[in-house]
Amino acid sequence: MIDPVEAIKKHTSAAIPMPTVIPGNTPVYQEASATGERALWVVFVIMLLSSLAFYLMAFRVPVQKRLFHILTAFITTFATLSYYAMAIGDGVGSNKILIKHTQKHFPDTYDTVYREVYWARYVDWSVTTPLLLLDLCFLAGLNGASILVAIVADIIMILTGLFAAFQVDEAPKWGWYAMACIAYIVVVYQVALNGRQTAKAKDQKTAAFYAAIGGFTLILWTVYPIIWGIADGSRNISVDGEIIAYAVLDILAKPVFGFWLLLTHDNFSSTASIEGFWANGLGKEGTLRVGDDDEGA
Repeated sequence: MIDPVEAIKKHTSAAIPMPTVIPGNTPVYQEASATGERALWVVFVIMLLSSLAFYLMAFRVPVQKRLFHILTAFITTFATLSYYAMAIGDGVGSNKILIKHTQKHFPDTYDTVYREVYWARYVDWSVTTPLLLLDLCFLAGLNGASILVAIVADIIMILTGLFAAFQVDEAPKWGWYAMACIAYIVVVYQVALNGRQTAKAKDQKTAAFYAAIGGFTLILWTVYPIIWGIADGSRNISVDGEIIAYAVLDILAKPVFGFWLLLTHDNFSSTASIEGFWANGLGKEGTLRVGDDDEGA
């Protein structure tokens, strides 16, 4: 005899539908908090004060000896603009990332991550790092061909890093990252090998100083792609952590580098003096004359 209670239980269990809502698709927003925003404002102030100091230092020397002062002041000036843009929220975008989770017995699930990308930082680097390279290259006395190669490789490094930061798919992102690393190797070759060999041909004091400040710069620059890899790349640290890490590196690579360069180089007896157009402008010969009739006309 069939128990009616058991029959009802079996019928009810067979009629229970499968869930149609797949868990794990709630968007995750990785954004800066008040801590990160305060860090941006602090670096903005440091860059601004450093720029003013560098311009004042430039006015203390003759125009013939202001090359390094002007380049260094421009570095922190552009960094000031960049950090101001990031601090007020004008230099930031968002990258949407879909993370796929493959399931064996269930449909694949996706996590959607929206992470802030500070594109103003890449604009800053695309201008300031070539200027910083010019400081090092002029200090070493590199030839024009080597300087051009170093600057082009540097710009390629920054642009490929920007493309990687906004890339949605993981494989192309790390492809861009690999290209940036290759470009950086070219920069290292020009600064560490060619630059050091050229600096050795100068006086011993300049060669030793170039080795110190050049090594300091390359160590800092090597940390940048590591931070990128664990921040924008793999998203293993928060946006606040990314901001603070880059802030420390930028302060060391720009204001600290600048004060070290100018204060040390100004004490060299062999400080380069640039005449010609840099100091005197266009002379009478070769200038354009408007309104003068040709002789014999």
